[in-house]
Amino acid sequence: MSAESAPKSARVDGRRLRSARTKQLIIEAYLTLLRESPQIPTAATIAERAGYSVRSVFERFADLHALRVAATDYAFTQGTAQAVARDFSGDRQTRLKSHVETRSWICEQWMPLWRALNANQGDSAELKSRIILVRQAILKRIELMYEPELATLDEMAKRQTLIAIESLIDFESWARMREFSNLSVEEAREVWIVSIDRLLPPTPVS
Repeated sequence: MSAESAPKSARVDGRRLRSARTKQLIIEAYLTLLRESPQIPTAATIAERAGYSVRSVFERFADLHALRVAATDYAFTQGTAQAVARDFSGDRQTRLKSHVETRSWICEQWMPLWRALNANQGDSAELKSRIILVRQAILKRIELMYEPELATLDEMAKRQTLIAIESLIDFESWARMREFSNLSVEEAREVWIVSIDRLLPPTPVS
């Protein structure tokens, strides 16, 4: 059956699928370029990497800001899927190791986008809201992984401990260990494990 003789609905669905695929490839090209260089890529560079024209980029995104927002949403979805909580009912050391391994992997994977997001948020309510969502997700993961210890604290002490741990495992904290202190992934993870362990109160006896 030729494209002309295919049902109209099938042709429309096919165009939508191709357009969605093009949009996805443009987002992936943007993220790949960020990982290769700290400089924010231009529309021309993104189009070239994706294998499309600059016109194709702006047919799918109103401007580069819209592309950044879409890429951030894509990364958040991917990161959430990749960072599934593991071992949250294990003993203290098991939970520490599991949490730090997952968090450090996310930092390694998404550091370039996080830096671009913070550098370009400006007055954008959309990007600022995404930053808040990421930080809220990090805090919820901390609460989940260390619920037995945090449950022993009053509200003020719990809040202070959560803030301290969230600050400790920030993207830039990971970057400083890896880039400035030249620590390996395993060495940097050990710093986090030891530091979180010190911040947490004693684990209650079952």
